[in-house]
Amino acid sequence: MDRYDPYMDKALGLISVQSFPAIVGVADMMLKSSSVELVGYEQIGGGHCTAVVRGGISDVRLAIETGEQVAAQFGQAVSSLITARPMPNLDQILPIGSKLAGLIAGREHNRFRDHAVGLVETIGFPPMVAAADAMLKSADVSLSAYHKIGAGLCTAIIRGSVSNVAAALEAGMAEAERVGELHSVMMIPRPLDDLERAMPLAECWLQELQPVRMPVNLEDQPARELQPLEIPETVPVEIPAAAESQIPMVQVAQVDLEYASEDDQPMQTEPMQTEPMPQPPLPQPPLSRPPLAQPADPLD
Repeated sequence: MDRYDPYMDKALGLISVQSFPAIVGVADMMLKSSSVELVGYEQIGGGHCTAVVRGGISDVRLAIETGEQVAAQFGQAVSSLITARPMPNLDQILPIGSKLAGLIAGREHNRFRDHAVGLVETIGFPPMVAAADAMLKSADVSLSAYHKIGAGLCTAIIRGSVSNVAAALEAGMAEAERVGELHSVMMIPRPLDDLERAMPLAECWLQELQPVRMPVNLEDQPARELQPLEIPETVPVEIPAAAESQIPMVQVAQVDLEYASEDDQPMQTEPMQTEPMPQPPLPQPPLSRPPLAQPADPLD
């Protein structure tokens, strides 16, 4: 079963120029003028570069019209084409869809994202090297790659902030004209994601995404038994130093209970017997009636 092609049933737009900086500028304007996707660039030699865009038919028409106007301003326009619905056989053979997009996959992951782009194209390799050296020495920029499209055309690509790239391009143009022949210059202040992905990049700047490493065997760990919390029976109380100084200290004499002989042992005495103290008589309560008469003695 064939793999799904995201460009199937989408219109095709092609525009060709004779300069790599010019085709980058044309592609940037096409992406910003309509909702199209830049698949990539096709280079056939002799300095011919073709930008391939896909999208809806109306968006592709608008993008190609904008690209033709920009290419005419650069004086580099060659040819253009709009196909509403290319046959599937074309997508399988020609670099106009997924086949071309697969060649540039992964370039968007680099340290130069959201940096301005500067391109200096010369006729001959020595002028390009001289321009690249002058640009690196004149401003805080980085040489991200160099690109060749045939016919002796070489392009140095630098990245950095907008101000640094602008200053570096001025120095590079002057040095290229001193050493050899300058062909074209281009600056993109803020490239879009599609343009960033299609931009040439040296292998030393590529950042490969590393997979997340997971353990092979995941074993269930036994649940831990919770231990009861041990609470001490008595909690020590700290006495402040001021209160401790007010507590009177009582010294208790130590008594040695060990004796060398029986004579030294204390004598055992019997407890003393004490007589009970006499209790006073209880008072008699007064009689409420007179006492009874005593009987008379019969002898009387």
